[in-house]
Amino acid sequence: MSSDREPARETARAAFLTAQGFGDVRRESLGGDASTRSYERLHRGDQSFIFMDQPPALESSVCPPDASDAERLASGYNAAARLAAGSVAAFVATAAYLRDRGLSAPRIFAHDIAAGLAVLEDLGDGLYATLIAEGQDETPLYEAAVDVQIALHSAAPPQVLTAEGGVSWPLLTYDALALKVATDTFLEWWPKFAGLPDFSDAAVAGWDALWAPVWVRGEAGASVFTHRDYHAQNLIWLPSRDGVARVGLLDFQDALRAHPAWDLTHLLQDARRDVSPALEQAMLDRYLAARPALDREAFIADYRALAASNAARILGRVFARQALAGRPQYEAFMPRTWRYLERNLESPALAGLKTWFDANVPAEARR
Repeated sequence: MSSDREPARETARAAFLTAQGFGDVRRESLGGDASTRSYERLHRGDQSFIFMDQPPALESSVCPPDASDAERLASGYNAAARLAAGSVAAFVATAAYLRDRGLSAPRIFAHDIAAGLAVLEDLGDGLYATLIAEGQDETPLYEAAVDVQIALHSAAPPQVLTAEGGVSWPLLTYDALALKVATDTFLEWWPKFAGLPDFSDAAVAGWDALWAPVWVRGEAGASVFTHRDYHAQNLIWLPSRDGVARVGLLDFQDALRAHPAWDLTHLLQDARRDVSPALEQAMLDRYLAARPALDREAFIADYRALAASNAARILGRVFARQALAGRPQYEAFMPRTWRYLERNLESPALAGLKTWFDANVPAEARR
């Protein structure tokens, strides 16, 4: 059984497992990630399952579908950025949508939405990141991951995702406010981490003016289902399955309707592993060849702009904030993310943003 610093939470977990018919399993802790979730592998004979624990009290509120911008901002980061706050309802409904489309999201064997607990299908240990690090050819894996994107983008998603038992979750839009709030975390966290003075009012005003067209284009192009955290540590290779079902999907509860470039920016500019410019270009070519109706030049411009926005978010909200909270392992990912950001800023359409970074974040503060 896993150790736990909160006896009441462990009591709730054990009671849930017993009530759902899993009281006889052997439990193996798998830890957590940068979120407030934690996982265990449950063993029963030759069967295994994944036990997901998302304590609801550890997250701020989610965004009501009809909330105004002011109401979202007042409710906290999750509402403003349209994050699901780890909701088990979001996970269950999104998993059902993905499975209905022939994709490999885990089956849900039991769940308690109010308690934040669920037992899931175990898709195994074949994480893309692990397999590639062990020497497996990355190209077929990335081709399959891009094909999942092509399949997802072939039809418009519904307004509301549903699953058996009356579970539902709204598929909201990754709108300009959500993009702004996420990108702006760079302004809050990077100076604290890098030892820079707070950005001046003039610098912040310039930042807003330069990013605003990017955020507007992101919202205007929001037309497809978007996983939102689509990268090599959330994808599992399932070679015994066929076609796009060979890609197991994890950590998709924050899904939104967003620009079709968004998930590709996560996959092809992975903050946790190097993706070569050659592989990135080959996969973009593969995607665009399958969607000939898209304006290639406009799509690539949006891809570079949204990738730059995402890199700024990751540097601020994810890496700097986590490092300052006593998790220095995130510092190892920063140089790679800076390289991605600087590469995106070479796009002619982002020349103003490149000038802003050169003026406000000196080279020695980019680490």
